[in-house]
Amino acid sequence: MLPFKSLIQLEKASLTPVFVQLSNQLGQLIRAGTLSPGQRLPGTRQLAGLLDLNRQTIVAAYEEGLAQGWLESRAGSGTYVAAHFPEVKPQELPFSTAISSRYGSTGKQPGYTFESLDFLARPVLTNSVGLRLDDGFPDVRLAPMEELSRAYRSYFRWGNPHQHFGYGDTKGHPLLREQLSIHLNETRGLRTTADNVLITRGSIMGLHLTCQVLLRPGDVVVTGETTWAGATMNIRKTGASVRTVPVDQHGIDVEKLAELCKKQIIRMVFVTPHHHYPTTVTLRADRRIQLLQLAEQYGFAILEDDYDYDFHYLSRPILPLASADRQGMVVYVGSLTKSVAPAFRIGYVVAPTALIDELARLRRIIDRQGDPMLEFAVGQLFKTGDLKRHFRKALRTYHARRDRFCDLLSTELPTDVTFTKPDGGMAVWASFDPVIDLDVLAQRAGQEGLFLSSGTSYNPPGQRLNSTRLGFASSTEDELERSVEILKKVIAAI
Repeated sequence: MLPFKSLIQLEKASLTPVFVQLSNQLGQLIRAGTLSPGQRLPGTRQLAGLLDLNRQTIVAAYEEGLAQGWLESRAGSGTYVAAHFPEVKPQELPFSTAISSRYGSTGKQPGYTFESLDFLARPVLTNSVGLRLDDGFPDVRLAPMEELSRAYRSYFRWGNPHQHFGYGDTKGHPLLREQLSIHLNETRGLRTTADNVLITRGSIMGLHLTCQVLLRPGDVVVTGETTWAGATMNIRKTGASVRTVPVDQHGIDVEKLAELCKKQIIRMVFVTPHHHYPTTVTLRADRRIQLLQLAEQYGFAILEDDYDYDFHYLSRPILPLASADRQGMVVYVGSLTKSVAPAFRIGYVVAPTALIDELARLRRIIDRQGDPMLEFAVGQLFKTGDLKRHFRKALRTYHARRDRFCDLLSTELPTDVTFTKPDGGMAVWASFDPVIDLDVLAQRAGQEGLFLSSGTSYNPPGQRLNSTRLGFASSTEDELERSVEILKKVIAAI
């Protein structure tokens, strides 16, 4: 038997739970080859005696190893090192068939003029009180608050106070950049180091900085006909113009993009390929390959917003465009807003180091740095595995809620609402019968205690889709049932 007592070094005074330390060290022994595939591990009582630990600690460590895929359990025989280790690496994308004005906040005009841009007048999304079918928010009740609290407290006990409470790195806390790089490489097939990562206050800040650095007045940016207004607002604020291409059940029409490229110079393409916003469709594999090829051929940047990658319900999520990018054409933006809670103002930009350095220089003159305490705490949650456990728990929960919500829409509103069950994400793109006025529906539902969007912000210019996003993730299954009851009642009365 291996000398586990000398191989395993546990710190019982550490903030990292002992079972997590043990599970992590077993994983390190497996990766190093000290523990070989198929090797039987000591029984829980035996290992507890060797390490002078409670047997339940060993049980918890083994369960963590089973969940991570490093270990496997054989009925009546014990726990073994997995015969085949999980390996995340970049995959080849398979081809598939499948205005000028004056303003005063107090009602009085200032003594000078400035331009007030109409396209910036967009309602601010908030978490509504009561029942809601929102834009696709996470359930903040699932957030790892206790773990975050512990990580925050550790910040005050770690290192030099001058380092803690003075100025920090404009690019973000080193611990979070390092841990986020590891996480993105493991889960998304990226090939990054901490130098490729800039931490921002949400993905919107990353998008804003990228647009400011890459775009100039007169540049042309392409998006889908339906797209995220936050992106087009930032694009237009630089003086660039927006051209659109159609979006169908397979994502943006890349053939139409190719036609545009032949007619004019395209500076950037903004996409949400994993689950297109707002319609939730996934960009088909052959279109992904063609998009990357077009970027290399015509020299435009791809701004990839991967806002809900962690929540895909059909086997393994398809890897981001950034994972197959060989020429540095993709700027990859994401955040923890949808994965954890909107109050976690942690976003990130992943790009070649030259762009990251320039983004950091620009960020320095508008924000100087992020929140070192929050960034450290979130970095700790990645390091201890607490965030990964949260992602797995939330994925199971949202998967069940999606299934229940889609069943409710199909059985209770079969002729009033049409939709395609989304492969992932946190909302359903629902189209309503043309006789139903969505503005009226949203207003009357609100009077009954249910918030939903009228869908106006999703309409392309000059079109009325009569569709909206119905978020299911932030509501329990019981809350979803009551929400659909109200929808059914209001529709019947219209």
